[in-house]
Amino acid sequence: MAKANPLQEQLLKAGLVKKSKVAEVAREQNKARHAKGPAQTNEARLEAERERALKAERDRALEAERKVHKRITELRAQARQIIQDRKVPRTGETEYRFTVDGVIQTLLLDADLRKKVSSGVLVIARLDERFELLPRAAADKVRERDASMIVVDHGQAADAEPAAGNAEDDAYYAQFKVPDDLIW
Repeated sequence: MAKANPLQEQLLKAGLVKKSKVAEVAREQNKARHAKGPAQTNEARLEAERERALKAERDRALEAERKVHKRITELRAQARQIIQDRKVPRTGETEYRFTVDGVIQTLLLDADLRKKVSSGVLVIARLDERFELLPRAAADKVRERDASMIVVDHGQAADAEPAAGNAEDDAYYAQFKVPDDLIW
């Protein structure tokens, strides 16, 4: 038998406890000591599994974010390629002005191109720091991929619903005649 603690020995000598009872208590204490080890290991294992699950969830979220960013980058590259492939050559000496992000921009166009832009047949798209003319079909493909690249689309504005006060404004301004040669 293992060496008993001094208190147990004194109780045995005094006859207050039986040897079998001391052995039983010693076995229970030994079981309790050994039982706590695996219980702590189970808790540690559960905590490690929780952390692994959290890490896996964070990794999935990061991967989903990367995929979304990659998809956006691919769509922008496709839109850029469409603009480069389908742009309409610009000619002319007449300035066509439009606003982009609060800044007035100017393109030199001839009368035919100007009329097509005004009617919505052609659309102005931004490609880096320059602006290109696109046919309506190509502009729709670009809009599907990245709508922010389309800066002037008079055909799209015609599809939108008119503002509530628009009829009153039209009636008021109808009394003022606009010269035919006025170019903004």
